[in-house]
Amino acid sequence: MKAEILNLKKEKNAVILAHYYTPSDVQELADYVGDSFYLAKVAQQTKADIIVFCGVRFMGESAKILNPDKKVLMPDISADCPMAHMVSDGLIEEMRRTYDDLAVVCYINSTTELKRKSDVCVTSSNAVKIVKALPNKNIFFIPDYNLGSFVKKQVPEKNIILNSGFCPIHAKIKAEQLYKALEKHPNAMVLAHPECEQEVLVEADFIGSTADIIRYAEESCSYEFIICTEDGVDFKLTSDNPKKKFYYPEPRPCCADMKLNTLEGVLSVLKKENNEILISDDVIRTALQPLKKMLELVR
Repeated sequence: MKAEILNLKKEKNAVILAHYYTPSDVQELADYVGDSFYLAKVAQQTKADIIVFCGVRFMGESAKILNPDKKVLMPDISADCPMAHMVSDGLIEEMRRTYDDLAVVCYINSTTELKRKSDVCVTSSNAVKIVKALPNKNIFFIPDYNLGSFVKKQVPEKNIILNSGFCPIHAKIKAEQLYKALEKHPNAMVLAHPECEQEVLVEADFIGSTADIIRYAEESCSYEFIICTEDGVDFKLTSDNPKKKFYYPEPRPCCADMKLNTLEGVLSVLKKENNEILISDDVIRTALQPLKKMLELVR
């Protein structure tokens, strides 16, 4: 199956992108593996005709918005992110009426429609940097409350209004689970994603995006870590750091939608070229602006 995938990829000038939360065999076969920010940049720069995006729907949509002339396929078109939908159009409009000098800052983990109604997109890697760089005093941060709260603490000079959305996977990681992990592994450092709740973040030795967590673990002198994010990251962590130990709160955080990406699905979409992300030209034009602004501000 792997050989067939590689042959089809070459034949069709396709590239396979995979998020760190997808299954390990998918990550192993992918051309590029990363978090949402890294994969957004790769999608913009690729010269492939077909992008096979192993992730959840908003990631495939972002790749299509950045590459309107390319065919973007998903191994499982039903793979979605609940948080991506957790803000209403009416609330955004209400905030724009209520606050002067407002920037709607949209976490990339959001639907295309939410991106269209926003001023700039961010990822967990660059949210603090971009919010600091914006000239606006008032910031409506959507859709994730926990990441927004983290940014608010880092950028106290701005008036950051928070939305009530959340990642179901990170929100399920509770302080009690972390305390139990620390009892078993008292020498372990705690590395946490900012989508986690405050009760977990206050116990963390380091808070950062998935890519930041991987980088920190590699550069750290410590040999034991408790990882407070989705357990798909374990493949990269253990592959790059064979002498280090990585533990997770129990039950291990696992995103069922990310695990819908399989090698069977990759092979199927390369054969049939189905499960295509289709977005109209008008929608792409408006949704592209906040993504472009994100990439420009980071540069």
